[in-house]
Amino acid sequence: MSTRIKKPGSPMRKEPSQARSRATVEAIIEAGARVLGDRGWAGFTTNTVAVIAGISIGSLYQYFPDKLSLVEAIRRHHFDEVLAVMRRATAGALPLAESAEGLVQGMIDAHNVNPELHRVLLDEAPGHDGSRLAHDAFLTEYHSHYRSFVAVHRNGHGGPANDVLAQLLSGAVEGVIHSAARKRALGSPELKQELIRMICSYLRSAD
Repeated sequence: MSTRIKKPGSPMRKEPSQARSRATVEAIIEAGARVLGDRGWAGFTTNTVAVIAGISIGSLYQYFPDKLSLVEAIRRHHFDEVLAVMRRATAGALPLAESAEGLVQGMIDAHNVNPELHRVLLDEAPGHDGSRLAHDAFLTEYHSHYRSFVAVHRNGHGGPANDVLAQLLSGAVEGVIHSAARKRALGSPELKQELIRMICSYLRSAD
């Protein structure tokens, strides 16, 4: 059975086609992420985002019809950052310890840029009409990278299937990273080292 997920439609009113318009959209999303992280959903307004981005509110509305569509673009940008981390971590044939360090450091970096933003996206911001489809598409690729990671680095081929190990491992890593982001503890060297050790111990014992 195919695991392909239909690509979600864009939340934008129109897609940027030129370098200048793409730069404007990037500035809007970056400013939106700052405002959402600093003020939360209750304090998030398109007027404030436009001011921070240095553009008119009319320019913002050319691309995003409302603040919900802008939040969805911010959420998808976060998805893209996490998937980029997973692609790097599962590329090549590095030893387990180095691959685990790349995975953990990448996840920390992706969540450490604006920890409050991740908390708001997780706990406060409502979803857009296309949020479920976008999230499903993200999860499909995300878990495929974990399955690849497990297939390369697990010890032996007995015991649970790669899908099961990938699900358990991804859940453990996500739980630690999201909890640390909420507690502003992503900069802890001990947390990083213990998470790497957990990944290595788990896969070396998967037999």
